[in-house]
Amino acid sequence: MAETETAEERLTAELEAACDADVDTLRELAAAMAEEMKKGLRSEDEAKIKMLISFVHTLPDWNAKGIFYALDVGGTNFRILRVSLGGERSSLEVQDMDRQHIPQDLMKGTSEAFFDFLASSIERFVGKEGKDAVSDSGKRRLGFTFSFPVKQTSVSSGNLIRWTKGFAIKDAVHEEVSGLLQAALDKRRVNMQVTALVNDTVGSLALAHYHDQDTVAAVIIGTGTNAAYVEKTENITKSPGLLTPSGQMVINTEWGNFFSSHLPRTSYDIELDAESLNPNEMAYEKMISGMYLGEIVRRVLLRISQESDEFRQAADMLSRPSILSAPYITAMHQDKSSELKEVERILRDLLQIKDVPLRMRRIVVRVCDAVTRRAGRLGAAGIAGILKKMGREEGNSRSVVAIEGGLYASYKKFREYLKEGLEEILGRDFVARNVVLKITEDGSGLGAALLAAAAAEEVGKKSS
Repeated sequence: MAETETAEERLTAELEAACDADVDTLRELAAAMAEEMKKGLRSEDEAKIKMLISFVHTLPDWNAKGIFYALDVGGTNFRILRVSLGGERSSLEVQDMDRQHIPQDLMKGTSEAFFDFLASSIERFVGKEGKDAVSDSGKRRLGFTFSFPVKQTSVSSGNLIRWTKGFAIKDAVHEEVSGLLQAALDKRRVNMQVTALVNDTVGSLALAHYHDQDTVAAVIIGTGTNAAYVEKTENITKSPGLLTPSGQMVINTEWGNFFSSHLPRTSYDIELDAESLNPNEMAYEKMISGMYLGEIVRRVLLRISQESDEFRQAADMLSRPSILSAPYITAMHQDKSSELKEVERILRDLLQIKDVPLRMRRIVVRVCDAVTRRAGRLGAAGIAGILKKMGREEGNSRSVVAIEGGLYASYKKFREYLKEGLEEILGRDFVARNVVLKITEDGSGLGAALLAAAAAEEVGKKSS
C-alpha cells in the first residue's frame, strides 16, 4: 500500500513545480528583458523598466588626485567614505569609513528628517579630520550614491521617481535629491559640495571598469536589485540629438520593475505583492532580491504550519512579517551537517519551534532551495537579456559583468544557480570562453568617490 503524502510534502512539491524556470522559460525572459530595454530607450512611458540616462558618458581612467567623499545610501544601512586618489590605478585608498543603520521611522517619515539625519552623520564624520581634506576650491567634494529610481537631470542632480526597499518618504517623491542633501548640509554649515549623484549600479560599473576595462555591465543583487550597462547613444531615441564625445552613455536600467507573463510567479508572490508598500510594481525585484526571499519562504512555511500538525506550533511566529530575513535563509539552505543542526537552531531560537524532526528540517531546506534556485536563475535571465541587447550573446568578445550585493556575495548556492542558468541560456562553452562574472566589493561607495573626482575634473576642464 502506497504511503500517503503528507500536507507538508504536497505543499513543498507544489512550490517546487511552480518555481521551476526551465531553459525555455529563461530564454523567453531574456528576450523579453532585451525588448523591454529597447522600449525604455524609446520612451519611459511605454516601458516597465525606465532605462534612465546617467549622464556618465565615459568611464574614465582616473587620473584625478585628491581627497574625495562618498555617501552610499542603498538600503537599510548607509556608509560615508573618505577616499584618497593619487593619480594612478593602484593608488585608490579608503582612508576612513563609517557605517550606520537607518532607523525604521525615518524610512517612512519626512524628507527633512531623513536628509538631516544623513547630514548630521556627515557632519560628525568630517568633524574628525582637519582642514587638509578641503580641496583647492574650498569645498569637500562628495559623490552621492542613491540607490533608488531617479530621473537624472545632470551628473550631479536628479529627481526621485519612487521609493523601493521598504522606504516610503512620500514628500521626497519627484523632488531633486541632491538638492535636499545639499540643503541639509548647508543648514549645518558642512563644507561639502555634492558633485556627483550616482546610482549604486553605475558606481559599481565605474569601479569594476577601473579594474578591468572589459567590464560592460554591473548588477546589484542585495537588499534590492538593479543593473547598469554601457549603451550606444544612437540607440537612445527618447533623447534625440544626445551627443557625447565617446558616443556612449551609461544607462541605469531600473530592471527591478521588469515584468513578463513568463515570470514563474506563485500564489505566495501575488500575496506578497498585494500586501507590499508598492503593489503591482517591482515584480522582478520581489522574486530575486534579499529583501523578499525570506518573506516568500516565511509565507510558504506559514501555509505549511496551517496544514501540518508537526509544524503547527510555528504558526504564531510565522505570522509575523519579515521575521525570516535573507541571512537566515542562507544559513539554513547551506547547512551541510547531516542532522541539519543549523536549521534546527534557527527554528528553535528564532521561531521557537522545539523538537523539529529531521524530516521537517529537510522540508525547510527544500523550500529555501526552491525559492533561491528560482531567484538565481531569474537573475541569469536578466544578465543574458543585457548581453543580448548589447549584441554580446554570441561571438568572441570578452564581457565582464560585475555583480555586487550582500545576497550574491554571501550566498554560494545563489551564485551557483545564477551561473547554471546563464550557462543553460547561452551555452556552457560560450560562457566559459567569453563571460566573466566578477564579484565587486564596495563599488557603490568607491565608485561614487571616483565619479565625484571625474566630475570635478570635468568641471576643471570646462573652466580652464
